[in-house]
Amino acid sequence: MDFNDVLSPRRIPVPTPDDIVDEFGNCRFGTFESEFKKMSFLDINRPTSLPNVFNKSKLTLWEATELDFGKVVLLTAVCDMALFGTALTVLYDKRIRKCVAWQEMFPSSKAVIAPNLLNGAETYSDTKNVRIRYVNNFQRGEAIVSGTARSKAAGAIDYRVKLTRKSLPSVVSIPFAANRPLYSQKDLFSVEGYLDYNGERFFADEATVAIIDDHRGYYPRHSHYDWVTTLGKKEIDGREQYFGFNLTRNQSINQDDFNENLIWFEGRTTRLTPVVFKHETPTLWHVQDTHGMTDLYFDIGDEFLMRVPAKVIDINYHITFGELRGYVSDPDGRRYCLDGMTGIGEDKTLVF
Repeated sequence: MDFNDVLSPRRIPVPTPDDIVDEFGNCRFGTFESEFKKMSFLDINRPTSLPNVFNKSKLTLWEATELDFGKVVLLTAVCDMALFGTALTVLYDKRIRKCVAWQEMFPSSKAVIAPNLLNGAETYSDTKNVRIRYVNNFQRGEAIVSGTARSKAAGAIDYRVKLTRKSLPSVVSIPFAANRPLYSQKDLFSVEGYLDYNGERFFADEATVAIIDDHRGYYPRHSHYDWVTTLGKKEIDGREQYFGFNLTRNQSINQDDFNENLIWFEGRTTRLTPVVFKHETPTLWHVQDTHGMTDLYFDIGDEFLMRVPAKVIDINYHITFGELRGYVSDPDGRRYCLDGMTGIGEDKTLVF
């Protein structure tokens, strides 16, 4: 089947302006070819119902990485949620289908998020127990991610990797309201380096794959999204190639024109249509679209749960790990079997 007729042309990347915000305080929405040099989110005019002086208190920023080392999967992130910051590292062991986590929460000033992803701009957590650092050089398709974490319950972890881009980036600015953006850039990388967990060392090889997610936006006070991704290698056209996908359902006001659903191939990407997540059971998700491009099941082995119930905020955040089965298709109708590939997902509900 040819899916080109049901894919919005607004999902075809266009040249990237210098700044995501124009001179009048309007955010630019769409799909873009490359990273922005300037991301002046605090200069957006009335992204929420509050006066602009409150912009900083409503803006969420993070940079995260997913790394698949074959036997284990690592997710590590620095997040600034304005009211507080957090550094989070989660390790999922595929051999026993269990995860362990290290998390430190602190004043937002200790979560430093890079102003962009260019020329050595750094994201880091200036903290004691969970230390994470990104050195971003996306202008040449590279980044370095390193960190350490320790706790009595989980033990110790140490990692340092150099990432090299293997596909085109996913760069989107999605409207949640007239001038209320959710921005995301995600890239697929090869990996050099190591991960050490309680004395067991894993070295990156040709099969090791990573994704970086740079994320900035003004979420509604009551918000929810579902997300699932995979990263790895598949035999395509007779050879092993880097491969991944990204599927999200959030509060975009126009799911067809503004979403971040795509397949990564070596050197290129293809669009996917909007999807719906059905939580069949707490450990089984079904993700599909209405046209037949995507139909997959996510069998969850374990999850990290972050709960922050409070008078002002309420966070119910599931980070999930497991295996996929099913398929995604490119616009020409060619199917790519996902059976046995690693799945990483999120089911996140916020009152913030």
